[in-house]
Amino acid sequence: MQDVTDLAFMRVIAGYGAPDYFFTEFFRVHAQSRPERHILRSIDENDTGRPVFAQLIGEDVAHLVRTAAELARHPIAGIDLNLGCPAPKVYRKNVGGGLLREPGRIGDILAALRDAVPGLLTVKMRIGFDDDMHFDRIIDIVNASGIDLLSVHGRTVRDMYRGEVRYERIARAAARARCPVLANGNVTSASRAAAIVRGCGSAGVMIGRHAIRNPWIFRQCRERFSGLPETRVALSLVREYVDRLYRETREPGVPEVAHVNRMKKYLNFVGQGVDRQGAFLRDMRRAQSEGELLGACDRHLLARPDAEFAPEPYPGVVARPNCEAPGGDACALEAATA
Repeated sequence: MQDVTDLAFMRVIAGYGAPDYFFTEFFRVHAQSRPERHILRSIDENDTGRPVFAQLIGEDVAHLVRTAAELARHPIAGIDLNLGCPAPKVYRKNVGGGLLREPGRIGDILAALRDAVPGLLTVKMRIGFDDDMHFDRIIDIVNASGIDLLSVHGRTVRDMYRGEVRYERIARAAARARCPVLANGNVTSASRAAAIVRGCGSAGVMIGRHAIRNPWIFRQCRERFSGLPETRVALSLVREYVDRLYRETREPGVPEVAHVNRMKKYLNFVGQGVDRQGAFLRDMRRAQSEGELLGACDRHLLARPDAEFAPEPYPGVVARPNCEAPGGDACALEAATA
Protein backbone atom coordinates (compact mmCIF):
# COMPACT_ATOMS: atom_id res chain seq x y z
CA MET A 1 0.00 0.00 0.00
CA GLN A 2 1.52 3.26 -1.13
CA ASP A 3 2.32 5.69 1.70
CA VAL A 4 1.45 2.95 4.20
CA THR A 5 3.67 -0.13 4.00
CA ASP A 6 6.89 1.48 5.15
CA LEU A 7 9.32 -0.06 7.62
CA ALA A 8 7.62 1.46 10.67
CA PHE A 9 4.19 0.17 9.68
CA MET A 10 5.57 -3.28 8.87
CA ARG A 11 7.13 -3.46 12.33
CA VAL A 12 3.89 -2.44 14.02
CA ILE A 13 1.84 -5.00 12.08
CA ALA A 14 4.39 -7.74 12.81
CA GLY A 15 3.82 -7.17 16.52
CA TYR A 16 0.23 -8.37 16.20
CA GLY A 17 0.80 -11.32 13.86
CA ALA A 18 2.61 -10.65 10.61
CA PRO A 19 1.39 -11.71 7.16
CA ASP A 20 3.22 -14.52 5.38
CA TYR A 21 5.08 -11.86 3.41
CA PHE A 22 5.02 -8.14 2.73
CA PHE A 23 5.07 -6.12 -0.48
CA THR A 24 6.85 -2.78 -0.41
CA GLU A 25 5.38 0.49 -1.53
CA PHE A 26 5.97 0.71 -5.25
CA PHE A 27 9.28 1.83 -6.68
CA ARG A 28 8.52 4.32 -9.45
CA VAL A 29 10.50 3.30 -12.53
CA HIS A 30 11.40 5.65 -15.39
CA ALA A 31 14.49 6.88 -17.21
CA GLN A 32 15.74 9.03 -14.33
CA SER A 33 14.61 6.85 -11.45
CA ARG A 34 16.67 5.15 -8.81
CA PRO A 35 15.17 3.00 -6.05
CA GLU A 36 13.80 5.33 -3.39
CA ARG A 37 15.85 5.22 -0.21
CA HIS A 38 12.93 5.20 2.19
CA ILE A 39 11.46 2.15 0.44
CA LEU A 40 14.85 0.42 0.41
CA ARG A 41 14.87 0.74 4.20
CA SER A 42 11.82 -1.53 4.38
CA ILE A 43 13.95 -4.18 2.63
CA ASP A 44 17.42 -3.65 4.07
CA GLU A 45 16.26 -3.09 7.67
CA ASN A 46 13.37 -5.55 7.63
CA ASP A 47 13.42 -7.26 11.01
CA THR A 48 9.83 -8.53 11.02
CA GLY A 49 10.80 -12.14 10.43
CA ARG A 50 8.82 -12.14 7.19
CA PRO A 51 10.13 -11.86 3.60
CA VAL A 52 9.41 -8.75 1.55
CA PHE A 53 8.83 -8.42 -2.19
CA ALA A 54 10.00 -5.30 -4.03
CA GLN A 55 7.08 -3.81 -5.94
CA LEU A 56 7.71 -1.97 -9.23
CA ILE A 57 5.48 0.35 -11.21
CA GLY A 58 6.40 1.56 -14.67
CA GLU A 59 6.14 0.85 -18.38
CA ASP A 60 9.67 1.20 -19.78
CA VAL A 61 11.01 -2.31 -20.31
CA ALA A 62 14.69 -1.42 -20.16
CA HIS A 63 14.38 0.60 -16.98
CA LEU A 64 12.18 -1.99 -15.30
CA VAL A 65 14.86 -4.58 -16.03
CA ARG A 66 17.58 -2.22 -14.77
CA THR A 67 15.68 -1.55 -11.54
CA ALA A 68 14.99 -5.23 -10.95
CA ALA A 69 18.72 -5.91 -11.27
CA GLU A 70 19.52 -3.12 -8.80
CA LEU A 71 16.98 -4.45 -6.30
CA ALA A 72 18.33 -7.98 -6.64
CA ARG A 73 21.40 -6.76 -4.73
CA HIS A 74 19.16 -6.28 -1.69
CA PRO A 75 17.57 -9.02 0.48
CA ILE A 76 14.27 -9.27 -1.40
CA ALA A 77 11.97 -12.28 -1.67
CA GLY A 78 11.27 -11.41 -5.29
CA ILE A 79 10.05 -8.75 -7.71
CA ASP A 80 6.38 -7.75 -7.97
CA LEU A 81 4.91 -5.81 -10.91
CA ASN A 82 1.97 -3.51 -10.18
CA LEU A 83 -0.75 -3.72 -12.82
CA GLY A 84 -3.52 -2.58 -10.53
CA CYS A 85 -3.04 0.88 -9.05
CA PRO A 86 -6.29 2.77 -9.79
CA ALA A 87 -5.13 6.29 -8.93
CA PRO A 88 -5.80 8.61 -11.91
CA LYS A 89 -2.41 10.32 -11.53
CA VAL A 90 -0.86 6.86 -11.97
CA TYR A 91 -2.89 5.31 -14.76
CA ARG A 92 -2.76 8.51 -16.83
CA LYS A 93 0.97 7.81 -17.17
CA ASN A 94 0.07 4.37 -18.55
CA VAL A 95 1.50 2.54 -15.56
CA GLY A 96 -0.14 0.49 -12.83
CA GLY A 97 -3.74 -0.19 -13.80
CA GLY A 98 -3.29 1.87 -16.96
CA LEU A 99 -1.33 -0.96 -18.55
CA LEU A 100 -4.39 -3.22 -18.48
CA ARG A 101 -5.48 -1.42 -21.65
CA GLU A 102 -2.42 -2.82 -23.48
CA PRO A 103 -2.03 -6.58 -23.08
CA GLY A 104 0.73 -6.66 -25.69
CA ARG A 105 2.77 -4.19 -23.67
CA ILE A 106 2.23 -6.29 -20.55
CA GLY A 107 3.54 -9.30 -22.44
CA ASP A 108 6.71 -7.45 -23.45
CA ILE A 109 7.33 -6.29 -19.88
CA LEU A 110 6.73 -9.67 -18.27
CA ALA A 111 8.86 -11.53 -20.81
CA ALA A 112 11.78 -9.16 -20.21
CA LEU A 113 11.42 -9.30 -16.43
CA ARG A 114 11.17 -13.08 -16.46
CA ASP A 115 14.45 -13.27 -18.39
CA ALA A 116 16.09 -10.81 -15.98
CA VAL A 117 14.76 -12.05 -12.62
CA PRO A 118 16.28 -15.36 -11.51
CA GLY A 119 14.08 -15.64 -8.45
CA LEU A 120 10.38 -15.14 -7.79
CA LEU A 121 8.43 -12.83 -10.10
CA THR A 122 4.90 -11.91 -9.09
CA VAL A 123 2.11 -9.73 -10.48
CA LYS A 124 -0.81 -7.90 -8.96
CA MET A 125 -3.62 -6.80 -11.22
CA ARG A 126 -7.26 -5.79 -11.46
CA ILE A 127 -9.78 -7.48 -13.73
CA GLY A 128 -9.47 -4.73 -16.32
CA PHE A 129 -9.46 -1.00 -16.93
CA ASP A 130 -13.02 -0.01 -17.94
CA ASP A 131 -14.20 -3.60 -18.30
CA ASP A 132 -12.77 -7.11 -18.29
CA MET A 133 -12.46 -7.60 -22.06
CA HIS A 134 -8.70 -8.35 -21.84
CA PHE A 135 -8.89 -10.42 -18.67
CA ASP A 136 -8.45 -13.90 -20.13
CA ARG A 137 -5.72 -12.71 -22.48
CA ILE A 138 -3.75 -11.19 -19.62
CA ILE A 139 -4.06 -14.38 -17.57
CA ASP A 140 -2.70 -16.28 -20.57
CA ILE A 141 0.21 -13.81 -20.77
CA VAL A 142 0.87 -14.42 -17.08
CA ASN A 143 1.01 -18.15 -17.82
CA ALA A 144 3.29 -17.73 -20.82
CA SER A 145 5.64 -15.54 -18.78
CA GLY A 146 6.14 -18.09 -16.01
CA ILE A 147 4.87 -15.84 -13.24
CA ASP A 148 5.19 -17.40 -9.78
CA LEU A 149 2.23 -15.74 -8.02
CA LEU A 150 -0.72 -13.65 -9.19
CA SER A 151 -2.82 -11.38 -6.98
CA VAL A 152 -6.17 -10.31 -8.44
CA HIS A 153 -8.32 -7.46 -7.18
CA GLY A 154 -11.87 -8.13 -8.34
CA ARG A 155 -12.72 -4.64 -9.55
CA THR A 156 -11.76 -2.59 -12.61
CA VAL A 157 -9.45 0.39 -12.44
CA ARG A 158 -12.41 2.72 -13.04
CA ASP A 159 -14.23 1.12 -10.10
CA MET A 160 -11.38 2.19 -7.81
CA TYR A 161 -12.59 0.95 -4.39
CA ARG A 162 -16.30 1.29 -5.05
CA GLY A 163 -18.85 -1.22 -6.19
CA GLU A 164 -19.07 -4.95 -5.87
CA VAL A 165 -15.99 -7.15 -6.00
CA ARG A 166 -16.37 -9.67 -8.82
CA TYR A 167 -15.18 -12.78 -7.11
CA GLU A 168 -16.27 -14.91 -10.05
CA ARG A 169 -13.49 -13.29 -12.09
CA ILE A 170 -10.99 -14.14 -9.38
CA ALA A 171 -12.30 -17.70 -9.45
CA ARG A 172 -11.77 -17.74 -13.23
CA ALA A 173 -8.18 -16.56 -12.74
CA ALA A 174 -7.60 -19.26 -10.11
CA ALA A 175 -8.87 -21.88 -12.54
CA ARG A 176 -7.02 -20.55 -15.59
CA ALA A 177 -3.67 -19.51 -14.13
CA ARG A 178 -0.86 -22.01 -13.73
CA CYS A 179 0.51 -20.21 -10.67
CA PRO A 180 -1.14 -19.71 -7.27
CA VAL A 181 -3.69 -16.88 -7.21
CA LEU A 182 -4.43 -14.62 -4.26
CA ALA A 183 -7.86 -12.98 -3.99
CA ASN A 184 -8.02 -9.29 -3.12
CA GLY A 185 -10.89 -6.92 -2.52
CA ASN A 186 -13.09 -6.49 0.57
CA VAL A 187 -11.12 -9.01 2.61
CA THR A 188 -12.53 -7.46 5.74
CA SER A 189 -12.08 -10.23 8.32
CA ALA A 190 -10.87 -13.77 8.85
CA SER A 191 -14.35 -15.19 8.29
CA ARG A 192 -14.63 -13.20 5.08
CA ALA A 193 -11.19 -14.41 3.98
CA ALA A 194 -12.23 -18.02 4.52
CA ALA A 195 -15.43 -17.52 2.54
CA ILE A 196 -13.55 -15.86 -0.33
CA VAL A 197 -10.95 -18.64 -0.54
CA ARG A 198 -13.69 -21.25 -0.43
CA GLY A 199 -15.76 -19.51 -3.09
CA CYS A 200 -12.92 -18.56 -5.45
CA GLY A 201 -10.70 -21.59 -5.08
CA SER A 202 -7.78 -19.23 -4.59
CA ALA A 203 -4.56 -20.17 -2.81
CA GLY A 204 -5.13 -17.41 -0.27
CA VAL A 205 -5.91 -13.73 0.09
CA MET A 206 -4.03 -10.48 -0.16
CA ILE A 207 -5.08 -8.03 2.54
CA GLY A 208 -4.48 -4.32 2.20
CA ARG A 209 -6.33 -1.54 3.94
CA HIS A 210 -8.21 -3.73 6.38
CA ALA A 211 -4.88 -4.55 7.98
CA ILE A 212 -4.69 -0.86 8.92
CA ARG A 213 -8.07 -1.16 10.60
CA ASN A 214 -7.32 -4.50 12.24
CA PRO A 215 -3.66 -5.52 12.57
CA TRP A 216 -4.77 -8.78 14.22
CA ILE A 217 -6.38 -9.91 10.96
CA PHE A 218 -3.46 -12.07 9.81
CA ARG A 219 -3.36 -13.91 13.14
CA GLN A 220 -7.13 -14.34 13.01
CA CYS A 221 -6.92 -15.72 9.46
CA ARG A 222 -4.39 -18.34 10.56
CA GLU A 223 -6.64 -19.27 13.46
CA ARG A 224 -9.71 -19.51 11.22
CA PHE A 225 -7.93 -21.61 8.59
CA SER A 226 -6.60 -23.91 11.33
CA GLY A 227 -10.01 -24.37 12.95
CA LEU A 228 -8.98 -22.52 16.12
CA PRO A 229 -10.97 -19.85 17.99
CA GLU A 230 -10.21 -16.39 16.66
CA THR A 231 -8.47 -13.83 18.83
CA ARG A 232 -11.01 -11.43 20.33
CA VAL A 233 -9.91 -7.80 20.29
CA ALA A 234 -11.09 -5.40 22.99
CA LEU A 235 -11.16 -1.61 22.54
CA SER A 236 -8.39 -1.26 25.12
CA LEU A 237 -6.10 -3.25 22.82
CA VAL A 238 -7.02 -0.97 19.94
CA ARG A 239 -6.00 1.99 22.11
CA GLU A 240 -2.60 0.35 22.65
CA TYR A 241 -2.29 -0.20 18.88
CA VAL A 242 -2.99 3.48 18.23
CA ASP A 243 -0.31 4.47 20.72
CA ARG A 244 2.24 2.13 19.15
CA LEU A 245 1.38 3.32 15.65
CA TYR A 246 1.71 6.96 16.75
CA ARG A 247 5.16 6.39 18.27
CA GLU A 248 6.61 4.11 15.61
CA THR A 249 5.53 6.13 12.56
CA ARG A 250 6.69 9.50 13.89
CA GLU A 251 9.67 10.83 11.95
CA PRO A 252 12.26 13.28 13.30
CA GLY A 253 11.67 16.84 12.21
CA VAL A 254 8.07 16.31 11.11
CA PRO A 255 5.78 18.94 12.68
CA GLU A 256 3.23 17.67 15.16
CA VAL A 257 0.25 18.73 13.05
CA ALA A 258 1.63 16.85 10.03
CA HIS A 259 2.04 13.67 12.06
CA VAL A 260 -1.45 14.10 13.52
CA ASN A 261 -2.85 14.35 10.00
CA ARG A 262 -0.97 11.22 8.99
CA MET A 263 -2.38 9.37 11.99
CA LYS A 264 -5.87 10.52 11.11
CA LYS A 265 -5.50 8.71 7.79
CA TYR A 266 -4.83 5.47 9.67
CA LEU A 267 -7.57 6.15 12.21
CA ASN A 268 -10.16 6.62 9.47
CA PHE A 269 -9.89 2.87 8.96
CA VAL A 270 -9.64 1.98 12.66
CA GLY A 271 -12.79 3.98 13.33
CA GLN A 272 -14.85 1.71 11.12
CA GLY A 273 -14.81 -0.86 13.92
CA VAL A 274 -15.16 1.33 17.02
CA ASP A 275 -18.84 2.32 17.08
CA ARG A 276 -21.71 1.93 14.66
CA GLN A 277 -22.70 5.62 14.86
CA GLY A 278 -19.28 6.87 13.70
CA ALA A 279 -18.90 9.08 16.78
CA PHE A 280 -15.19 8.24 17.15
CA LEU A 281 -14.52 9.25 13.56
CA ARG A 282 -16.33 12.56 13.93
CA ASP A 283 -14.45 13.36 17.14
CA MET A 284 -11.06 12.23 15.85
CA ARG A 285 -11.34 14.16 12.59
CA ARG A 286 -11.62 17.46 14.49
CA ALA A 287 -8.30 16.94 16.29
CA GLN A 288 -5.51 19.38 15.46
CA SER A 289 -2.88 18.36 18.01
CA GLU A 290 -1.43 15.25 19.62
CA GLY A 291 -3.34 15.94 22.83
CA GLU A 292 -6.65 16.36 21.01
CA LEU A 293 -6.13 13.24 18.90
CA LEU A 294 -5.08 10.94 21.73
CA GLY A 295 -7.76 12.46 23.95
CA ALA A 296 -10.40 11.45 21.40
CA CYS A 297 -8.93 7.94 21.39
CA ASP A 298 -9.11 7.79 25.19
CA ARG A 299 -12.73 8.94 25.26
CA HIS A 300 -13.94 6.38 22.76
CA LEU A 301 -11.62 3.44 23.34
CA LEU A 302 -11.13 3.50 27.10
CA ALA A 303 -14.64 4.43 28.21
CA ARG A 304 -15.61 0.81 27.38
CA PRO A 305 -12.21 -0.90 27.47
CA ASP A 306 -13.57 -4.45 27.46
CA ALA A 307 -16.06 -3.88 24.65
CA GLU A 308 -15.30 -5.81 21.48
CA PHE A 309 -13.71 -4.13 18.50
CA ALA A 310 -16.00 -5.07 15.61
CA PRO A 311 -14.43 -7.79 13.42
CA GLU A 312 -16.21 -6.28 10.39
CA PRO A 313 -16.55 -2.58 9.55
CA TYR A 314 -19.86 -1.16 10.70
CA PRO A 315 -22.22 -0.60 7.74
CA GLY A 316 -22.27 3.01 6.62
CA VAL A 317 -19.18 4.02 8.62
CA VAL A 318 -16.94 5.20 5.80
CA ALA A 319 -13.21 5.85 5.84
CA ARG A 320 -12.12 8.98 3.98
CA PRO A 321 -8.36 9.04 4.56
CA ASN A 322 -7.50 11.36 1.69
CA CYS A 323 -9.52 14.16 3.27
CA GLU A 324 -6.99 14.46 6.09
CA ALA A 325 -4.25 16.17 4.09
CA PRO A 326 -4.01 19.90 4.82
CA GLY A 327 -5.85 21.88 2.17
CA GLY A 328 -7.56 18.83 0.73
CA ASP A 329 -10.87 19.85 -0.81
CA ALA A 330 -12.03 16.51 -2.08
CA CYS A 331 -11.58 12.84 -1.41
CA ALA A 332 -9.76 10.72 -3.94
CA LEU A 333 -11.55 7.73 -2.42
CA GLU A 334 -15.22 8.10 -1.59
CA ALA A 335 -15.02 4.81 0.25
CA ALA A 336 -11.89 2.79 0.83
CA THR A 337 -13.05 -0.74 1.38
CA ALA A 338 -10.41 -2.96 -0.22
